[in-house]
Amino acid sequence: MMEKIAIKRTGCEKTVELRKKNGVYYLVFPKLEELGTVDHLFSTRLGGVSKGCFSEMNLSYTRGDEKEAVDENYKRISDVLGHGRTLNDFVSTFQTHTTNVRVVTEKDKGKGPAIPRDYIDIDGLITNVPEIILSTFHADCPPVFFVDPVNNAIGLAHSGWKGTKGKISEKVIFAMRENYGTNPKDLICAIGPSICGPCYEIGEDVAKEFSEAFSEDEIRDYEIIVPYPNDKYRLYLWNAIKLTLVQSGVKEENIAVTDVCTRCNPDILFSHRIHHDDRGNLAAFLSLKQEK
Repeated sequence: MMEKIAIKRTGCEKTVELRKKNGVYYLVFPKLEELGTVDHLFSTRLGGVSKGCFSEMNLSYTRGDEKEAVDENYKRISDVLGHGRTLNDFVSTFQTHTTNVRVVTEKDKGKGPAIPRDYIDIDGLITNVPEIILSTFHADCPPVFFVDPVNNAIGLAHSGWKGTKGKISEKVIFAMRENYGTNPKDLICAIGPSICGPCYEIGEDVAKEFSEAFSEDEIRDYEIIVPYPNDKYRLYLWNAIKLTLVQSGVKEENIAVTDVCTRCNPDILFSHRIHHDDRGNLAAFLSLKQEK
C-alpha cells in the first residue's frame, strides 16, 4: 500500500496522478496512459539514492551529484518504465532555453546517461523509434508531452519562459509534421508539473518580452500575464503553452494541463524558486511502446 503523500494542487481536476513502483514515486497523466501506445512519467524527489540537497531522485549529471547515484536513479526509472530497458535506451536534451528540436534516431540511443551527447542547445526531442526514452530536465520549467497515435510518433519539450515565449511547442509540432506526417488535430498533449501562475513572479523585462510574442488580447483573454503591485507581474506559463498548442492546431480537448506546482510542493519536487542552486533536477520521460 502506498503511504499517504500530500500533494498541493491548483485545482480539483487531478489531471496528474501520483504512483509508486519499487519504492519510486512518480506522476503520470491518465490522458496519455489511456492511449496504450506510450510509457511516460514525471519524476518526484522520492525513491532515489542521492544525498544532501540532491535527495533523493536527482536525474542530472551536471549539478554536482555523484555519478554512481545518478546512474542508480536512472536504473530505477528504467525499472518503472519497464520492458527491460537500461541507461542505453535514454536520450536526453542539452537544454539552454532554446527552441531547437532534435530528431532522435537509433544512433542516438544512450546519449545523456550512458554516453556523451554530441549535440548542444537542444530543448526539444522527437522520435518514431519504439523503446527510446526521450528525457528532459526540470525544476520549475514545464515539460510538454506530444503523442501522435496515428503515425506512432512522440515529442517532448522543455518549455521555460524563454522556450514558451519562443513557442517551442509550435516548433515541435512542425518538426513532427515534417518528419512523420503528423496532423496536429491527431495529437494528444500534456503540460507537465512546473511552477504555477500565482507562484511565478516576473519583472517588467520578462513581461515586455511576452507582450512582443503574444497579442494584447491573447495576454488578457488567456490570462498569460497578470499585473501585480510594485511593477511586478504573474506569468501563467501553462496558459501560454496551451494557447500555442491550440493555435498550432491541437484540439483543446486533447490537451491535459497539470494541476501540480513545483514551487507549492518543495518536499516532493525540486523548485529553482525555492531551492535555488542547492538542488537536483526532476525529469520528464516519454517513449513509444513496441508495436505488438
